[in-house]
Amino acid sequence: MKSIILLFIMVMVTVTLVSCKPKDTGEVQKIIEQAQKMDRNELYAKAIEELDGKTMTAVGNSSRGKTAQEYFIAYLQGKKFDSATGTYVADAKIREEFPQYKEDFNGKIDWTQPKNNRIFAQISSDVNSSKPLISMTLIQDGNQIKSKMLDTGYLLNYIPKEWGGDKATNGEPFALQSLNKVFMYNNLGGKSIKNVWQFVAEGERPMFMGLDSEPVGKNFLYMLTNEKNSNIMKEAYDALTATEKTYFDKTIKEVEQDAKDLGLTHANAKYSLAWIKLWVKQFNQQTDDGPIMGELAKSSSVGETGLIVYSKLRSINETPEVSKNNVTVAAYQEGYVGIGGFMYKHYLQVLKTSPFPWTSVAFIHFMTTTQDGFSPWGKDIGGYASDDKANQVHLYDGHEDRDKNKPILFPALNDRGYEWWSGDTAGKGRLVIEDPTYVASVSHIVGDWIDLL
Repeated sequence: MKSIILLFIMVMVTVTLVSCKPKDTGEVQKIIEQAQKMDRNELYAKAIEELDGKTMTAVGNSSRGKTAQEYFIAYLQGKKFDSATGTYVADAKIREEFPQYKEDFNGKIDWTQPKNNRIFAQISSDVNSSKPLISMTLIQDGNQIKSKMLDTGYLLNYIPKEWGGDKATNGEPFALQSLNKVFMYNNLGGKSIKNVWQFVAEGERPMFMGLDSEPVGKNFLYMLTNEKNSNIMKEAYDALTATEKTYFDKTIKEVEQDAKDLGLTHANAKYSLAWIKLWVKQFNQQTDDGPIMGELAKSSSVGETGLIVYSKLRSINETPEVSKNNVTVAAYQEGYVGIGGFMYKHYLQVLKTSPFPWTSVAFIHFMTTTQDGFSPWGKDIGGYASDDKANQVHLYDGHEDRDKNKPILFPALNDRGYEWWSGDTAGKGRLVIEDPTYVASVSHIVGDWIDLL
């Protein structure tokens, strides 16, 4: 009897170990390779088969992923969110285009947003655990993604077959969207800013989130040192008056040797370094973009400036003391010279130990190739899907009822869109765009230099 009991225990332990064993990385990669050749209906049917009656865990830097997963689960059930009733109802169009829907589908996605930039530690721990739980992630900060996630092989790339974006700019790693932080200023008192150097002029204290609390802000400074952006900074310097140049020349001279020591060999690197040095020494550190936007829109904040997520402008509630019309987007001003801010990205990746790889790729497909999937982010200005067909147009958001034929109430809300903001010629937004490979290559040495400032 003891022998039988012992044998039973050994069998149960073996079964438990097998059931807890994570999917082999090669298996997840093979599924991704298959998925990249499959269309929407094939993928979504696979997700229903894999997830029905189970729960997939996902983590992301954006809380809006929770809404996106609700839309996705509803789609698999042949339903759509009805804003009038606040419920999910059967949708004839979805059922026609996806006849494999399952109305009683009971799969779930548990979406969480780690705090304090803990997402990298959480993913690393999960990948190396004996029983991984996390399947996919929406993640930001190109520097850490490259060094901690991609170079280690923890995250795997999936690009949907039906995705219509540009692989060179948004394919490696695969991006959900680009978001912009733009230079703004309080226009009361007649203030006008037409040159990016004016944000670091004597006495200026632009509001900005701390470099350690939001690392994408530091990536902005890293990207500013590449040759293209340094040339734009030189162009903006050349447009200054002789008096203005005299003020900045001292700092430019101070960083000439720094540029050489940092290995920045292009001729105009010193202009970017000088601007960075002044910015780091002068900016008014804040904890979050929401409060910055609220402060900038006050009637009492005459002449204040900031570098802020563009979409925060929509959150301003109009009162006698606070108004969106107190704020000007610098790059929208005719004759503005230099960069208009910076653009960072949210990337979608599959963990190499993903317990639900088919559901992961299907959900990524939904968020990046359909307007419904991207709508939790696309409803706002300042966020642009990596596939244009998933975007919503916000060019007339500043008009009454968003109708181009009605009066303009809030000019700053008329978002000129991704193509304008990412354009690098004079008269365009000329945003500094995050490149994970570049920021990772300079982060150590340039980061140390910035920290010493």
